[in-house]
Amino acid sequence: MQTQPLFPIEDGPWRMAMALRPLDPAEWIQPDHLLEEQLAEKDRLIAERRSEVTAAPPGTEAAQSELLARLAAHLPARFPEIYRRDGDVMRIGDARTVPLDDLPAIETAGRLVQEDLCLMQSPGDGEPYRLTAASLCFPTRWRLADKLGKPMQAIHGPVPLYAERMGRQVDRFFQHLKADKPVWRINWSLIDDPALFQPTGHGLTEEDLRFRPESIGGEVWFRSERQTLLRLPETQAVVFGIRIYQTTLGEVANDPVRARRLLESIRTMAPEMYAYKSFAVFRRPLETFLEARV
Repeated sequence: MQTQPLFPIEDGPWRMAMALRPLDPAEWIQPDHLLEEQLAEKDRLIAERRSEVTAAPPGTEAAQSELLARLAAHLPARFPEIYRRDGDVMRIGDARTVPLDDLPAIETAGRLVQEDLCLMQSPGDGEPYRLTAASLCFPTRWRLADKLGKPMQAIHGPVPLYAERMGRQVDRFFQHLKADKPVWRINWSLIDDPALFQPTGHGLTEEDLRFRPESIGGEVWFRSERQTLLRLPETQAVVFGIRIYQTTLGEVANDPVRARRLLESIRTMAPEMYAYKSFAVFRRPLETFLEARV
């Protein structure tokens, strides 16, 4: 099981790219030792902030149900040591049970796995895909309410360079994704808060003087997203899965190769993207810290 953050940064300067890879369907979901802890956190967020983490508008029921049925079949077959189907109940580990007939189905699906799950659907032939439903408990600096119902171009409107470098490519990809050819990619960020629920924080440009080179390794977190894209054959909805992995900057920088790659990526990143990711908050101590470890 994956327990450490994925590290997508290769040698060379920063670049913006989809960087899609074929996904083995057996590896769609990745539970690890944090499964119970993160499912409990999802339950808390759903109980306390449901309108912020769940969206299930009318008209999306068929896609929601197909996603839940897919998960309910996949999980006990792939991970029989963790998941056991008992009629309309999924048993997870030693103590957790999730009724599979609860509604909305997208919320039930999200309560089964550490991944967040978003449904993307096209309103008609050739029309751009839109975010139509989601269980989103662990966002990385975006609000579900701000994106629901919007096409990809609008969803990524605040992202610098997206429209000119990736917009059309992404729209074409969604139109042509095959049900038997799922894919995955990785995204990454640096944040100063280990909370999984992170709906805000983009675009901060003021330096925070509390960060210092000698302590920043334990105060900033390297957060990676394993993003999966899988088409449901019956409804043709695309499932966008987001699995969060994170560890301290210090843990990442213990490897000199990773420290060097991260430093080069930060230094060569487009200024607009650097500002968007709020790296200016801790830029100087961050670079000093990494320089000492390459």
